[in-house]
Amino acid sequence: MIFSSIKAQEKLVTPPYLKVGDTIAIVAPAGILKNRQATVEKAKQLAESWGLKVVLGKNIFNQNNHFAGTDMERCEDFQKALDNPNIKAIWAARGGYGSVRILDLLNFNNFKENPKWVIGYSDITAFHNHIHNLGVETIHGMMATSLEEKPEEIIQTIASFKKVLFGEALKYEIPSSKYNRNEVLDTGIFIEGELIGGNLAILASMLGSKSQLNTDGKILFIEEIGEYKYSIDRMLQSLKRAGYFNNVHAVIVGNMTSIKKNTTKWGSSIEQLILDVVPKGIPVLFDFPAGHEADNRALIFGRNVKIEIDKKQYYVSF
Repeated sequence: MIFSSIKAQEKLVTPPYLKVGDTIAIVAPAGILKNRQATVEKAKQLAESWGLKVVLGKNIFNQNNHFAGTDMERCEDFQKALDNPNIKAIWAARGGYGSVRILDLLNFNNFKENPKWVIGYSDITAFHNHIHNLGVETIHGMMATSLEEKPEEIIQTIASFKKVLFGEALKYEIPSSKYNRNEVLDTGIFIEGELIGGNLAILASMLGSKSQLNTDGKILFIEEIGEYKYSIDRMLQSLKRAGYFNNVHAVIVGNMTSIKKNTTKWGSSIEQLILDVVPKGIPVLFDFPAGHEADNRALIFGRNVKIEIDKKQYYVSF
């Protein structure tokens, strides 16, 4: 097999992997956790079964309309977790919306001196983007509310999450979609670069701020839920106009979940919509199991990732 090799980016800081006896904090930086005490307790028990200690944010079950407490309450819990040297990871209980409202209230000085893992997906993309620009890796993975899915459907979700927490190697074999755009389809392609990205709506909302990503030479991951196709197109067009696809090495598309139907038909599949926006010549790989489905495999943002492609599948390894 012949490969096209693309040079890796400068390595970001890797927070210490967890070990038995370490402490993690479960906090709620965004949406309300109404009637979800049992869910959070289940997440706590899961982490404890791995030999970890768990502390809950003081304000985690607070309710302030849409949010899990006021901005200051949610900020307080996150800041304490950032500053406490005994806490080795910060695990978001859920996403929803609200992380961006506290992002600029937080002081990351202690975090930069003593990095720790920040974990979550969806709205937690705001943290992934911001912390990436601080030069630290983060984990795009399951949250406490992921445990509300059917147990048999989240086996890989939990297994990959545990692996990444404790520093085991991650490698995924993904069946190829007929929509995959490969530059060397007959002989395969080997791509290497830092993995960045997250939820499409949050990526678009970061544009023009200090949390906007630099995608040059990197591999961009995107996922989304509950949007119309025209809305997804609009967000992708915004990323395109901001230069996100100018020098990106590849795009990996995760779950595009619960796409809404508009009265006026869009006229193409969601895959074709994405291919129409991402410039020709850039590899685009679909159906990666990460995002708002039960099967939500862990990813390390900021980590150099290698992608090997052939006709039947593609392999993603960290």
